[in-house]
Amino acid sequence: MELDLTINSKRRYEKFISRISQNKMVWGLKSEHGWCVCESNEYEDTEVMLFWSDEAYARQCAIEEWSHYIPAPITLEEFKYSWLYGMNEESLLVGVNWNVKLIGLEIEPYDLLKELEQT
Repeated sequence: MELDLTINSKRRYEKFISRISQNKMVWGLKSEHGWCVCESNEYEDTEVMLFWSDEAYARQCAIEEWSHYIPAPITLEEFKYSWLYGMNEESLLVGVNWNVKLIGLEIEPYDLLKELEQT
């Protein structure tokens, strides 16, 4: 089961890279109080900011305790050069294309930026 989650998370990550490179848009969940952030599944005392490659994926996660969030677009340029730098400064991890059970890869902002620069 653990291996399945890892493989699926990796596939969703690869889809994230491909789709945002193509569409030049990233999606987050936003409420009147700000952007959604959650606790890391991997590291203690670490927060993860979540982003999706498609509005529909973001919307799927706007349920239960996140039902007051709505999908909000961020241009790829702004995401790369403003968001990722800011998240790096604040020691936040990036969660990409997490599923409705809030499972997915957690990556360092700088590592994601390097990968996006190569696409």
